[in-house]
Amino acid sequence: MPRSLEEATISELQAAMEAGELTSRALVQGYLDRIAKVDRAGPKLNSVIEVNPDALKIARRLDEERRRKGPRGPLHGIPVVLKDNIATTDRMETTAGSLALVGSRPRREAYVVRMLRDAGAVILGKTNLSEWANFRSNNSSSGWSARGGQVRNPYVLDRSPCGSSSGSAVAVAASLAAASLGTETDGSVLCPSSANGIVGIKTTIGLVSRAGVVPIAHSQDTVGPMARTVADAAILLGAMVGVDRDDPSTRSSAAKSRRDYSRFLERDGMKGARIGVPREVYFGYSDTADAIAEAAIRKMRRLGATVVDPADIPTAKKMGEGEMTVLLHEFKADLNRYLSGLASSKVRSLKEVIAFNEKHRGKELKYFGQDLFIKAEETPGLKDRKYLKALKRDLLLSRKEGIDYALDKHRLDALVAPTNSPPWVVDHVDGDHGVGGSSQPTALAGYPAITVPAGFVFGLPVGITFMGRAYSEPTLIRLAYAYEQATGHRAPPKYLPTTAWE
Repeated sequence: MPRSLEEATISELQAAMEAGELTSRALVQGYLDRIAKVDRAGPKLNSVIEVNPDALKIARRLDEERRRKGPRGPLHGIPVVLKDNIATTDRMETTAGSLALVGSRPRREAYVVRMLRDAGAVILGKTNLSEWANFRSNNSSSGWSARGGQVRNPYVLDRSPCGSSSGSAVAVAASLAAASLGTETDGSVLCPSSANGIVGIKTTIGLVSRAGVVPIAHSQDTVGPMARTVADAAILLGAMVGVDRDDPSTRSSAAKSRRDYSRFLERDGMKGARIGVPREVYFGYSDTADAIAEAAIRKMRRLGATVVDPADIPTAKKMGEGEMTVLLHEFKADLNRYLSGLASSKVRSLKEVIAFNEKHRGKELKYFGQDLFIKAEETPGLKDRKYLKALKRDLLLSRKEGIDYALDKHRLDALVAPTNSPPWVVDHVDGDHGVGGSSQPTALAGYPAITVPAGFVFGLPVGITFMGRAYSEPTLIRLAYAYEQATGHRAPPKYLPTTAWE
């Protein structure tokens, strides 16, 4: 059995269970004890919004199954937490952090949850998040929700955990679960993973079903694994993929997904790779993030990669001009569809959510408003010419004239850039103070990206992101794993009250 749950990998936990040194029930209890000690008390990270009251019972059943039949696979008996916008039909809530959805019940579980259960994972709990996946206001504080309060960064407690999958990242960083699921529309897996020193995979749209996930926008929403190592993220990803009739986008993945992404974990995976550096826009906003990325680039060269520098995305400055138009239109349509399909709910439309927030202003709107909700409610629908034009332009600039152009021109396997600046101080008065990031190209294109720890600045984690064309997860995992294994930048958090300047 691992000496401590802190930093224990899925493979280590699985080996201990196979050897009879550990049971899933004992593992679940160990994580529950850590949640009580670190999340509820101690530094009070506020990352787990609720625990599954049936987790121990489920673990016991999986232990019995292991004794009788053997394990189902690498996730058998492994505790995983889910972002609280991923629907379950157990005794836990699915609220996106909003009081408006407390007590609501979905008709069916999210497809990714069913897949994880089938793989033998224990759904340990739900994680806190930026309410409504950070799409309620332009002045929001990442990691805050009315239901769960403010998630805290375990490295430096007064710093932002970034959003919106903040709780999912923090829970993993603090070893409150083996791994987690987050969701991303633009940066919501990548940024919190970087800010909390873990690995996050933003998946290709179509690789993983979004059915049963509280939506923002169907043209950009994805679900992705978050873990302390690339290997653990790869294991989780393999259990999540599949064609789901409730998410038509997954039909395109039938011949492109893999049930085992761990076979792409190559220590010498940098050798012979061609990696481009898109400097325009994605560098230059943070000297400290740039310095970490430059050191990473030098290391890649030493590992045998050919680095093309610069390999700019020619549309970088024009990209995303229509993103908010697309998100506002799709949010109204997609959320109304989700809410109307619930088995029970006190709100059935965006309009009713807005009214609920106004009625409960003291709890819901005490730090920031709902300006994005109001703008979304005013949109005329998905046949609107302004929306269709913005969507078409976003896809063109991010795909054919953007990422694909840069990769093709320089014959590249991937692009690499700093994920984000170091995390900023939490500010409930003026909201987030992020100064830049590299998530937008893959967000608009619906392409994959993976962030991996790359260093620290005054105790604050910073990651680098590898990004590629559609369904290039195997290549990105290979590159990220090779870099991770050669550098070992991942380190457990120290729960510092504020930044250590010396």
